Amino acid sequence: MTRQFQLLADQAFSRTAGAPLVGGNAVRLLKDGCENYPSWLDAIKSAQHWIHFETYILHEDKIGKVFAEALCERARAGVKVRLLIDWLGNIMKTSPKFWRMLRNAGVEARSFGYPTIDSPLGWVSRDHRKSLIIDGRVAFVSGLCVGDDWTDDGHEAQRDTGVMIQGPAVADVEAAFAESWATSGAPVPLEELPAANLIPPAGDVAMRVIATMPSTMGVFKLDQLVASVARETLWVTDAYFVGVSAYVNALIAAAKDGVDVRLLVPGTVDVFGVGGMSRAGFRALLDGGVRIFEWNGVMLHAKTAVADGKWARVGSTNANITSWFGNWELDVAIEDEPFGRQMMEMYERDLQNSTEVVARSRRMFSWRGVEGLPLDSSGQPVERRRTPRTRIAEWRSRGRTTRRAAAAGAIRIGRTLGAAITKRREVGAAEAYSLFWSSLIFLALGLLWLKWPKSIAFPLGVLAVWFAVSGLCQAWRLYRRATLETVEKTEDTTEAVNTRSHRHA
Repeated sequence: MTRQFQLLADQAFSRTAGAPLVGGNAVRLLKDGCENYPSWLDAIKSAQHWIHFETYILHEDKIGKVFAEALCERARAGVKVRLLIDWLGNIMKTSPKFWRMLRNAGVEARSFGYPTIDSPLGWVSRDHRKSLIIDGRVAFVSGLCVGDDWTDDGHEAQRDTGVMIQGPAVADVEAAFAESWATSGAPVPLEELPAANLIPPAGDVAMRVIATMPSTMGVFKLDQLVASVARETLWVTDAYFVGVSAYVNALIAAAKDGVDVRLLVPGTVDVFGVGGMSRAGFRALLDGGVRIFEWNGVMLHAKTAVADGKWARVGSTNANITSWFGNWELDVAIEDEPFGRQMMEMYERDLQNSTEVVARSRRMFSWRGVEGLPLDSSGQPVERRRTPRTRIAEWRSRGRTTRRAAAAGAIRIGRTLGAAITKRREVGAAEAYSLFWSSLIFLALGLLWLKWPKSIAFPLGVLAVWFAVSGLCQAWRLYRRATLETVEKTEDTTEAVNTRSHRHA
């Protein structure tokens, strides 16, 4: 009976995540840039055939230049280096000189999602994946971008998590890279995409590589399933938590069923408005028995979960609508007790630098210390000591993320208002903040357009023409493709007939 239940559970996880369970792997847990970056650079330096590097942001700063030099060195040595970054994420993060240096060295660099005449809204869905694969033998999956914010060089580093993978699962990470790489040009050659059965086992860890695209919702469905089957503990860490009703209700249901559900979020969020939207949903979670903790460091950027010390998720997916439904994301779900224990131990250490949020009244929260964190006379936690360098880093980080926040926020509040109007899904208390501001924005726009109709007529006219040109371009491209396929089929049929005629003759 136990064996049958295990098979059913494995089938449910595979169908939900859209990713099979792959055994025979070795997985190493890496904390922050202090452990991830050196491992990445060592792997890059050891590359002999190819390097596939996908990151949301590559900063042109101290550590960014270190990575650029390492990639250039390997490219000059004859290694095929492919680098994929997100267009919107990298606006004003790097200079044209930086990319010329990479291309002159032989690095093939591409930008994901930039708007073109035939894809005017290509920038809406972001490539938020973070992966590095070397020669099809070792892969890294994480939540880290590349930038000084993740290092401790003279300042506090952002808190983040990644993993190093060896074994057959590397093939799935390679396939995920090839999938997003092909959206911006010629695909990855087949010889650089080894099959899983051709990669020798490196350990005994079983895992799933979950590569999600817009509207696939693999991680969203998996997170809900894990919340439903967790029996003892479910500890979640998320950088930009704005949970939708379905996930919030799943966490509350688990907590009411006796599961120790904990949520660790940043105390200071580097994306404007997300902190307020996150806290808007605290009341429902606290009333439902979920324990919430806020990180006391500069920024908590990790996206992880661990359930019952046996199942863990690490990757790029945040618990919000934009990440679950709109972005290209990459996560790994690991089913291994030793790794699960490592994740739990790391979580408990993180709580020592966190403050618990507790309900004080129907409309107010209070914060209490965790593991002896000192409180002041009013019961508030003593603010951590911040150096001038740390404060500057915080302000710089906030400024760099404002444009990204604007795009993500617009998508999020638009979807919330749409759900509230159409009733296609329940809008929960966690989305009240988004619904309030989206309603005010539309009210302001409506009054503006009523007073000055041309302010909307001209932009809509430009968009209509642009969308029409885009549709015509894509229709022509599809027509050409269909014509070529028809010609090829005709030639193949003619050749087959001639071959049969020649044999009969």
